[in-house]
Amino acid sequence: MTHAPIATLIADLRALGVVLLADGGNLRVSAPKERLTPELRGQLAARKGEILAHLQSEATARGITVLGEAGTIPTQPRGPGDETPLSFAQQRLWFLDQMEKGFTWNIPAALRLTGRLDHPALTRCLTAIVARHETLRTTFGLAADGATPVQRIAEPAPVELPLVDLAGLDPAARAVAVRAWITRGEEHLFDLATGPLIWTTLLKLDENNHLLLLTLHHIISDGWSLGVLVGEVAALYAREIGVANAPALPPLLIQYADFARWQKSWLEEGELDRQLAYWQKQLTGAPALLELPTDRPRPAVQGFNGAVERFSFSPALTASLKHLSRDHRATLFTTLLSGFAVLLARYSGQSDIVIGSPVANRNRAELEGLIGFFVNTL
Repeated sequence: MTHAPIATLIADLRALGVVLLADGGNLRVSAPKERLTPELRGQLAARKGEILAHLQSEATARGITVLGEAGTIPTQPRGPGDETPLSFAQQRLWFLDQMEKGFTWNIPAALRLTGRLDHPALTRCLTAIVARHETLRTTFGLAADGATPVQRIAEPAPVELPLVDLAGLDPAARAVAVRAWITRGEEHLFDLATGPLIWTTLLKLDENNHLLLLTLHHIISDGWSLGVLVGEVAALYAREIGVANAPALPPLLIQYADFARWQKSWLEEGELDRQLAYWQKQLTGAPALLELPTDRPRPAVQGFNGAVERFSFSPALTASLKHLSRDHRATLFTTLLSGFAVLLARYSGQSDIVIGSPVANRNRAELEGLIGFFVNTL
């Protein structure tokens, strides 16, 4: 039986949304259940050694360290009141918060919970998660020098989950009240110096329907973190109410403060200069502004009012785009981003297009399960 080259197999898997990670001598696989067919599972098992070697080669070429190798992020012992440096992402957000207070950097979420709900059990779950993730009990202030921002990690403490009973309202009034509470969460004003930097409220819609509202400040979280948080709430709640065979959460290898300290050391030892030189070279000659035609002049002060235009591709077009992506060893995201660049080129008349795109920035296996601010813009 002839096997496809390992690079081709990995590219095809990634195009299907399969994530492959080297964890020392183990291969970690994450994928939508419907994508990981028995045939693909068989290929992964049979070619595990080749895949690990290829992932290692990729990581070496990109300067990435994988879990299980020398140089993984060390843990740092910390006691109450200890001060830890901010990550570079936190530094920029802390600076922006000092310039202008507000709720611009809030990350809100609303989770619909159906069925009979055990409010005390859910509260215990949130308390356990805040105890598990130091970043959820971290505040940000100035060091003794009065100039350097530092993070301070509080000891674990019970989390309050206020319950607001809206079950007695008629449907129209209930909808208005829900919208008002969602807005309250979205616009909650956090104080980075005093905390807490997570806001929670539980809305009771009726006996079998609740809405869990969560808002986190961006300095301690990102979009990926919300997925981690929701997954851990579900896992812990299942164990709290006695669901059979509910999985236990694996222990965290490190905390966000360990990452922040490691990142600072890593970048200051020459990596920052290397990466800065790379991007200066890549962006040499890049246009300073995308000259899009507009029907209104740019305001003197930047605003953040906007809108979202939603549309769907047909199943046939989606299948064609996925096929095109596989043919060119690219992800669907890269193909769609290319189409967006062509659209901008058409409207601007420019052939050199610079697009900023958020990236998860979790290029080490031990960062996957952490709640924290890792996202970056490239």
